[in-house]
Amino acid sequence: MDDLNAKSRRRLLFARFWRSASQFWTKQSRREAWFLTLALLSFILGQIFIQYRLNVWNKNIFDALEKRQIDLVASLALLFIPLAFAAVAFNVASVWGRMTTQRAWRAWLTDHLIDRWFRQGRYYQLNLMGGDHRNPEARITEDTRIATESPVDFVFGVTTATLTAATFISVLWSVGGSITFELGGSEIFIPGYLVLAAILYASSTTIMLLFIARRFVAVSENRNQAEAEFRYAATRVRENGESIALLGGEPEERSSLSNALGSVIVRWRETCGQYLRTTFVSYCNFVIAPVVPLILCSPKYLAGTMSLGEVMQATTAFVTVQQSLNWLVENYPKLADWTASANRVAALIVALDRLEHAEKHGFGRIERRTDDSLAEDEVLKLNHVSVTLDDGTAVVAETEFVVGPGEQILVTGESGAGKSTLIRAISGLWPWGEGEIVVHQDAKLFFMPQRPYVPVGSLKHAVAYPNAVDTITDEDVISALEDAGLGHLSGKISDDTVPWERTLSGGEQQRLAFAQLFVQKPTIIVMDEATSALDPMTQERLLLRLKERLPTASLISVGHRTELEEFHNRRLVLARGTGGARLVVDEQLLPDTTMNRLWAKLMLRNNPRTE
Repeated sequence: MDDLNAKSRRRLLFARFWRSASQFWTKQSRREAWFLTLALLSFILGQIFIQYRLNVWNKNIFDALEKRQIDLVASLALLFIPLAFAAVAFNVASVWGRMTTQRAWRAWLTDHLIDRWFRQGRYYQLNLMGGDHRNPEARITEDTRIATESPVDFVFGVTTATLTAATFISVLWSVGGSITFELGGSEIFIPGYLVLAAILYASSTTIMLLFIARRFVAVSENRNQAEAEFRYAATRVRENGESIALLGGEPEERSSLSNALGSVIVRWRETCGQYLRTTFVSYCNFVIAPVVPLILCSPKYLAGTMSLGEVMQATTAFVTVQQSLNWLVENYPKLADWTASANRVAALIVALDRLEHAEKHGFGRIERRTDDSLAEDEVLKLNHVSVTLDDGTAVVAETEFVVGPGEQILVTGESGAGKSTLIRAISGLWPWGEGEIVVHQDAKLFFMPQRPYVPVGSLKHAVAYPNAVDTITDEDVISALEDAGLGHLSGKISDDTVPWERTLSGGEQQRLAFAQLFVQKPTIIVMDEATSALDPMTQERLLLRLKERLPTASLISVGHRTELEEFHNRRLVLARGTGGARLVVDEQLLPDTTMNRLWAKLMLRNNPRTE
């Protein structure tokens, strides 16, 4: 039953892959796609025509040699030159057509997947969903390459094989003719016996291959998944090298990599077994196929009813026909790899379909909208918002609150109470749940995670991100860095050779996020443990600087440090309970006197910028 379900699932995935991939021939790229397709077809027809002419030339040259016709041999030798040139030209053109089609199709499908992956933050949401879509980056890169290269080779090969078989079957029929022999006192007459022999021979090898390699697709899928997981495990070690080194986690990580490698080796051993069986069939075919037509033609040649040239022509035609009919034998491993990769890409497409369906129909989704009709003292409003996992499991129960301009709200609660999930829903990153989040139409939201993202490139690019570098001046970058306590890096803002993500410490990366914040000047700031890597003094200076530079910005932050309350005027407390965490406390924190004390701290400093 499991095998039946697996086969049914693979068929559905393959159908889903083709529904998306075939749009290359129906969407904006259809002109290029059909031009390349028709060009390939013309190259195939040209190749087959030249191949047929070479087959006829082969017959004539051997007949001329048998009869010792020197003049005819010389003229046939001259005729071979343009035939050879045409054969090479059509072959080179076919390679160009195939690779150009593969390149264009891969570019289109990869762009299509990346567009869907990036839309509405799905690249982030996929990490939170269950399903068979792990390692999406490998599916978009390597699997998409295989899934678009192999079908072109497959269709090219099948079309060539079919037309070649049809052409040379007629040659076999006309050259081989019929054969008559006695068996058990009866006279047996077989018309087109070489054609029948070629079809029976090719059918037997194909059936044998399909039987012994029936698990090739599943084995290839398992191998590709194991390879992707091994790459992912190695990438995690590189990305988290500092933490692993400081914690002394090398033995554990080494063991993890060894286990992942062991899985890869096991999957490759299974693949090796499949290759051994298919190689046995294909190599037997390679050895036997040229001999069969010689044996079948020998009675007629010895009887004088078939010339040497006709024997060689029939032999060549027989081998060509059986190679065409046995195309699957030679290419089954590639076909299995293609099917496995196509199914992996399709699994990603199905996961994106699920997200897209939920976005369109709003089922199990938090509605998020902008509105300019909010009251003057409202920039953000949560109406009956519940946050769930993608399977409907409750994380945060129905919650309501309003955020006003310049308000600083601290969200607290025990670990696992759903604080980070709630603010991700507020930021629009977490879609699952119910209720409505309304943001003022003129509001600009900025999210600061615990681990900031540092893009590749110069420090100026990192400060300006996600905006273009030319949208900000050097002076603004330097000012933002100095206010964030990174003034010592002001002379390196244009250096794009430094790997800043690995060069900056965790605390410096969080300060860089503040520099981005000072440049962006948002009206709503959402922080998730955004100062956890900073010492209390640096945290105080940055939050005071934030209050100075963006006095009207609303702040919603998650944190566990008690000193954070000093920089907020309102506290929300979430507590875990049946049916998800609930908002149990919504209280004002700091009276005006405390805020005045903070402002006094700020004003008394001669140079409030952190060095």
